Amino acid sequence: MARPMWSGTISFGLVNIPIKLFNAVKKKTLQFHQLRKSDGCRIKLKRVCSNDGNEVPKEEIVKGFEVSPEQYVILSPEEMENVYPKSSRRIEIADFVDLEQIDPIYFEHSYYLTPDKGMEKAYSLLLIAMKKSQKTAIASFVLRNKQYIAAIRPTNNVITLSTMFFSDEIISQENLEDLPTEEHQPNERELNIALQLIESLSSSFTPEKYHNEYREKLLSMIESKAEGQVITQQPIIEQGGKVVDLMAALEASLSALKKKTPTKTRRKKAHA
Repeated sequence: MARPMWSGTISFGLVNIPIKLFNAVKKKTLQFHQLRKSDGCRIKLKRVCSNDGNEVPKEEIVKGFEVSPEQYVILSPEEMENVYPKSSRRIEIADFVDLEQIDPIYFEHSYYLTPDKGMEKAYSLLLIAMKKSQKTAIASFVLRNKQYIAAIRPTNNVITLSTMFFSDEIISQENLEDLPTEEHQPNERELNIALQLIESLSSSFTPEKYHNEYREKLLSMIESKAEGQVITQQPIIEQGGKVVDLMAALEASLSALKKKTPTKTRRKKAHA
């Protein structure tokens, strides 16, 4: 069974609902260690002074913010503690908005919120009310001395919380170069072919359909080497160059998709 990483209350208006916070995601990354090639000895990293090369004990290390090249403002743990956000066990809902108004670029990490014992009815009230209103709550809370804003929304039978980036953390598109202008607009024929290509590739989102192929191949390679098998070099697949004839590429892509699509499916789409 999963264990909660935090507990507190959801607060909206004068209603307070005790909840528990669980991780909704478990990243499946492969962890490698650095070893000495000659004998497989584990490598340990040391904190070393850049001036004299000597190792620095942990108790002598302080935090400094660089205000100009090689010029730092030193902050003590006590000074930093004075400005930490006030620790609270409350997730305070400030607004209810339409989910479509939130650009996915703002989402960071996702969690499940479950009711504390005896609070199932109050939790269910918020869950069902949010479902019927089709609204997403915007809330703020403090977790591990860090302040967050979050989007809270119903997902099937559970309330989910997604921490979000603050607006000043999002890089403005105005800072990007080489974005298309009016002179780069496609002609009507190119756009129609592109729309047909998108329609041909359209389907319902099925998360189980997508796999981390690199991770699976890497795990298979590790298992094979652990069993003493010899790994052969994989052939290198050449990547295609820049598209020179956009229209030809669009038509070729659409034609290839039509060949893959069974005749019956194409007929059904035609009669739909």
